[in-house]
Amino acid sequence: MSDTVSVETVASAIDALRDQVPLVQSLTNIVSANFLTNVLLAAGASNAHIDNVHEAGGFAAVAGGVLVNLGTPDDGTAEAFLIAAEAARTAGTPWVLDPVGVGGLPWRSGIAVDLLRFHPSAIRGNASEIIALAGLGGDTRGVDSASDSADAVPAALSLLKHADAVSASGPVDYIVGRDGGGDVRGIRVSGGSALLPRVTSTGCSLGGLVAAYLAVTPTALDGLVAAHTHVAVASEIAEENASGPGSFAVAYLDALYNVNADTIRSRARIESFDLPAGVQN
Repeated sequence: MSDTVSVETVASAIDALRDQVPLVQSLTNIVSANFLTNVLLAAGASNAHIDNVHEAGGFAAVAGGVLVNLGTPDDGTAEAFLIAAEAARTAGTPWVLDPVGVGGLPWRSGIAVDLLRFHPSAIRGNASEIIALAGLGGDTRGVDSASDSADAVPAALSLLKHADAVSASGPVDYIVGRDGGGDVRGIRVSGGSALLPRVTSTGCSLGGLVAAYLAVTPTALDGLVAAHTHVAVASEIAEENASGPGSFAVAYLDALYNVNADTIRSRARIESFDLPAGVQN
């Protein structure tokens, strides 16, 4: 691959997703399970919601990718998170940490820190969650973000000690990670729709889509950028065909299904951004 992630990288990734139809294991919250499954099916992957302590580890070892989402943890799922993350790490299965609500809720914040021991392939969250997870503070309001995604870049870079790539979602998504040559890169994905946060589980389902793309791309950076771009383009198309959140949700699933490599080439907005001075490659 080239030393930067490009529109053509994402176009190739979406073709690979449809060709390979990766199976994602989702350990996600009770609010998002159904919508996340529909998003993955529409995009070209599939989902198995396996979040119990008896099966989480075994399934993580054979899945294409694993999502660990901290949205509604309890004692049982918290244990399953750790089992799945350890099994994925041991088996070489790419896995995603979505640190929902981290920073504002101490117990789940501790779970998230514990999960970092198993080196997630990618961390995906809103700006406040990324800042909080990195230990830099931040104002987290439930699953909403009170920070701008650009402000999370230093925190995202610091999390590369624990992960291969990190993204902070917002009106513009900021993504950092190592490219195929091992150099740290910053990628900005623009677009999307203001209706995305008006429909529950769009952020959580993005985490699942990241896990799917990690299964078919050569680097975690490629996978993160591909998932964010697919969502940005599909949500823009959906907004053009919607009159409000309800019709948007349906149009969004249709758009995820209909977006293809040519759509990515014509509509994606991906650009590199300069990293702060002193970033070590």
